[in-house]
This record gives sequence, C-alpha cells and structure tokens, in this order.
Amino acid sequence: MASVNIYLTFNGNCREAFDFYKTVFGGEYSWIGTFGDMPPQEGFEVVLQDKTRIMHMSLPISKETILMGSDIVSTQNNVTFGDNFSISVDTDSRDEADRIFKALSDEGTISMPQDNMFWGSYFGMLTDKFGINWMVSFDTGTQE
Repeated sequence: MASVNIYLTFNGNCREAFDFYKTVFGGEYSWIGTFGDMPPQEGFEVVLQDKTRIMHMSLPISKETILMGSDIVSTQNNVTFGDNFSISVDTDSRDEADRIFKALSDEGTISMPQDNMFWGSYFGMLTDKFGINWMVSFDTGTQE
C-alpha cells in the first residue's frame, strides 16, 4: 500500500523553515542532503551559490507521516508560495509506482520521467490535469 506525505519547496530557506518545524513537532531529521552533495548530473551543473542549498531533507512527524522539503536552485524561477508543495507517494513496488504515475499523468505534464535515481529510488515528478504536483517513488533498496 502506498504512503502519502507532503513535500514543500523553498527559495533558499528550506533549512530555516525545517529548523522551525522541528521546534514545533520535535524529532530528528532522518536525512539532509545539499545540492553540493549530489554526484555530477549530465545537463545539470550546480553553481557555487547553490551548493549549500537543500536538495532534500526529511523530518518524521509521526510513525506514518514525514514532512519533506527542498530548495530550488538559483537558476530556476522563484517559488510561487501556495504552489510550493507536492504530494509525495511512496509505493511498495515498481509496478505500483508505474501504475500510479501513469494514471496521475494522464492529461497532465511530466516534469521528470520515472527513472532510477542516485539516492536509491525509482522516482518521477508530474503535475496532474488539475494542477496538483506529485512525486512518485519506490525505494529500490526494498523487495519488489
């Protein structure tokens, strides 16, 4: 069964926002990675000013819920607040990820096709036909 969490996007202040959320909800970060931590990606060069921006961070809120977020890089357009979140779906299998991704992208726009990612997930991003942003992933370190 898939789990669903909220993914927030920031314009350079993700760490500050998550430090605040941590004071509200408590807990410890389960993962923090910056754009400078990324291995080289074809067609994507991280400029010096973006190396300390957050590529991904996770703050468990409960046993079932994780608040996740990232910054955009400076070469992207600024974040439009109110449209700066995605619904993140984590699936139990690659087939389930493919099925959900295909269904959600029908008449929508795929911004990142599903593929194996360096962090160990089969991952893709899209905006559905209603303008809702989605991230669909399967942890490739688990059994399919």
